[in-house]
Amino acid sequence: MLRTQFEEDLLNLHNQFYEMGMLVSNAIHKSVRSYVKHDKALAQEVIEHDETINGMEIRLEKKSFEMIALQQPVTTDLRMIITVMKASSDLERMGDHAVSIAKSTIRVKGETRILEIEKEISEMSDYVKKMVDNVLVAYVKTDEKDARMIAQMDKRTNDYYHDIYYKTIAAMKANPETVVSGTDYLYVAQYLERIGDYVTNICEWIVYLATGKISELSSNHHEPV
Repeated sequence: MLRTQFEEDLLNLHNQFYEMGMLVSNAIHKSVRSYVKHDKALAQEVIEHDETINGMEIRLEKKSFEMIALQQPVTTDLRMIITVMKASSDLERMGDHAVSIAKSTIRVKGETRILEIEKEISEMSDYVKKMVDNVLVAYVKTDEKDARMIAQMDKRTNDYYHDIYYKTIAAMKANPETVVSGTDYLYVAQYLERIGDYVTNICEWIVYLATGKISELSSNHHEPV
């Protein structure tokens, strides 16, 4: 009886993690849409929903500790619980970055904007959101091969970041009126780049779940100087 209860708890943990991931993916999408479309109401929605995401992480962590303490799971089961705990904390941080982007939307009022760079930020966010959605599927399937592939996608996120960085600096030099919005573009691109790093972390946890080994999958990126 206990065993089936444990299996049910494990499945619930699994499902709640996926649900939390979908909320985070949605928050990322909405935050950038609000930023590019100057939609303050949408930005506000992202900020308010963050409490739900944080609450889910706290519940997942509490349940995980409980299961470890009461059931003393071994091998694969233990790996799954550890993966959920670690990966949900990565998701929670991704949600925080979505909130930071939403806050940027509310901050940038009537400043001179650079549409070409905003278009690229929008493309970068679509790409990052695709990584988030893909990693959730790889998690559900415990697909090591996909996890490694998704981690490789992060290289392009870093390329986007560097590209936006240099274009923004050039624009700010050419037209001082773009300095306020330009500084903000740098922040937003950096938040997206960090989200890509957290996706890579989750890929590492999926590999751990599949193999029991901790692997370093991140493409070592360097900040532009």
